[in-house]
Amino acid sequence: MVPPSWLLFTYKVPSEPAPPRIAVWRKLKGMGAVYLQSGLCLLPRTEEHTRRLKMLENDVAQAGGEAVILETAALDRSQEEKVLARFRSDRNEAYREFLEKCADMEAEIAKERAANKFSYAELEENEVDLKKLRGWLAKITRLDFYGAPLAAEAAERLRACEALLDAYARQVFDAHDENR
Repeated sequence: MVPPSWLLFTYKVPSEPAPPRIAVWRKLKGMGAVYLQSGLCLLPRTEEHTRRLKMLENDVAQAGGEAVILETAALDRSQEEKVLARFRSDRNEAYREFLEKCADMEAEIAKERAANKFSYAELEENEVDLKKLRGWLAKITRLDFYGAPLAAEAAERLRACEALLDAYARQVFDAHDENR
């Protein structure tokens, strides 16, 4: 097995004005980068990441800063595991937030059922929430480069939310005689 290699992106952006610095941070987090420390992050070495980091390097320069992109590999298996653990930890944090939102949706549907509130408006609202959950999980999964442990639980929880919403929809339709 070939050990993974990473792109090391180090940058400095002037602290003022703040929006360019914040934009760089957001783009890096949106790519799935892990920060080793302020202004120093890693991404798996892929053609897409290389291209996007070169574009980001240009953004940093336009903001009056400087950036360097290097290819790197771990010194040994122990160091490699530390890096992989950081990536997995970041994704697990995102999966935990996702699981909390699933719990919110489940609680909302339970509340509507308990109140016998079977309206199309509530169903539509929950459909929108489910669509957001699907998109969010797809994004997290796309950035889960090294198989975070909570990935399977998140996928299963989304399926449970889909099944719960299907059951609620049947109740809404029954309440409005749509299935008769």
